[in-house]
Amino acid sequence: MDQSSLRVVIAEDSALIREGLARVITDSGGEVVAKVGDGPSLVRAVVEHRPDVSVVDVRMPPTQRDEGLRAAIEARRLVPGAPVLVLSQYVERQYATELLADRAGGVGYLLKDRVADIREFMDALRRVARGGTALDPEVVAQLMVPRHAEGGLNSLTPREREVLAAMAEGRTNMGIATLLSISEGATEKHISNIFGKLELPDSENDHRRVLAVLTYLGS
Repeated sequence: MDQSSLRVVIAEDSALIREGLARVITDSGGEVVAKVGDGPSLVRAVVEHRPDVSVVDVRMPPTQRDEGLRAAIEARRLVPGAPVLVLSQYVERQYATELLADRAGGVGYLLKDRVADIREFMDALRRVARGGTALDPEVVAQLMVPRHAEGGLNSLTPREREVLAAMAEGRTNMGIATLLSISEGATEKHISNIFGKLELPDSENDHRRVLAVLTYLGS
């Protein structure tokens, strides 16, 4: 997806952050089709505009708890598979897990304080818009511990679980190889083994990488 074709809804109750995000996105060639400050407005904006991706804060009015995440889940119910990138200071486990585990793809969760590079943020936004995942390692850690794997996940080796965790962060094969100090060939072999153990056969219609990550997060 080209930057120029990226249509974005921003759901953030802080006017300063909302306008800052809009500036970053437009300066990077995207188009902000709606800027909203509460959950119901997010749902309406997604239904009306059918954006390529929505950037959503977790805590919004009226209670400042989890309205953003709940609204994102509702938006994806009304517009199946609507891509959502959560950008927050907090990890809200219950609804985050529900959002990430609906198996529709196109999901991300980044922590505001850990986004240090605009280019990386825009890369994550485009990846989610294409149906992929973009997860901060700290988010993965908080969602997965403590948690018990089931089914095919039990059969993964420690190294395969490290590879799958890196996939959940949105890393490419080259990125995984660099992170784990292994070759790209070894990375590809581990990923192939993961797909086999999770019973994710090759398909033109299914994004096996996304399904593997969602199986991991939803276990």
